[in-house]
Order: sequence, then structure tokens, then C-alpha cells
Amino acid sequence: MSLIILDRDGVINHDSDDFIKSPAEWEPIEGSLEAIARLNHAGYSVVVITNQPGIAERALDVDTLSRIHSKMRRMLAQVGGKIESILYCPHGTDDNCECHKPEKGKYTELATRLRLDLTNVPAVGDSLQDIRAAQAAGAMPILVKSAKGELTFTQGIPDDIAVYDNLSEAVSAILDTAL
Repeated sequence: MSLIILDRDGVINHDSDDFIKSPAEWEPIEGSLEAIARLNHAGYSVVVITNQPGIAERALDVDTLSRIHSKMRRMLAQVGGKIESILYCPHGTDDNCECHKPEKGKYTELATRLRLDLTNVPAVGDSLQDIRAAQAAGAMPILVKSAKGELTFTQGIPDDIAVYDNLSEAVSAILDTAL
């Protein structure tokens, strides 16, 4: 099975410093849904691992998050794509849990569920938290400059991290190297 892990906010959809709090606020980044569909058509299973501290801060509840994800899945289906699973951390940044990126807890949960090693599994994110969580899990971090990624890039990242402007470009590179 070919697998790819994606962060949500800033990779698939536009991000907000005030959290994405409703389905109406969730808007895909141009080309991101089509990029996921391209991955699916190439035989990749797509999993989203996302921090959702807005739950801990009561900016949204689990039901609202579920409706946001339903919208994302509906829009994705319209372009022929799908997400296999969404794993999210509902905790705040200061909760000291094992599942809030940069911790690797959700990656470990995914590996356990799928009974596989995440070594060299592409993991696309737009923040240093995403990069560190992927590295800690043995996955292959990829940075996209969409949303917070440009700032992450200018602040400095390890030299061995692949960097692309957006998910569409990252997917093209992944599919080109998989041929």
C-alpha cells in the first residue's frame, strides 16, 4: 500500500489564526483537492493528521469539526478523490499530550492501526511542528509554502527537507519519483 500523510490547515485548505470554526470557513487551497485525487488515482491512500486546538479552546466542538470534514470529503469526491482517515488532536498547545504535533502520537496511532512502519512515508505539512512530528515517526517530511509554510521556510528548516510551493507541486514531485 502506498500511503501519504497530509496536514489539513495550510496544506489542503486555507488556514486561519483564529481556527477554522465552521464548514463555511473551510475553503480549499487552489489545486489541493485535485492533487489528492491524483494521489488516489496513482494508488495512494491519503490520511490527514491535524492539530485542532480550537476544540480545547472551545472555538468549535467535535460535531462542528465533523461537519467541516464532511464538507472537505464531499468537495473531494466531486473531483474524484477521497481521504481514508482523519486523525486529529483535540488538545491545546499547552496540554502536554502525546498527540499534538510536534509529538508523534497520532503518527504512532496510524502506524499501529495500519500495522506498518512509517519509514519514508511522505508527510506533507506547512509548519515546523509538522516536520518534527514526521521526523520523530520516521516518516519523510515535506514542507509546502502555502499558509504558514513560507514563514516556516524563511525561519529555517533542516537541509534535507523537500520544499514545494503547494500541495499540487509536492504531489507532482512525489508521483514523478514514484514512476
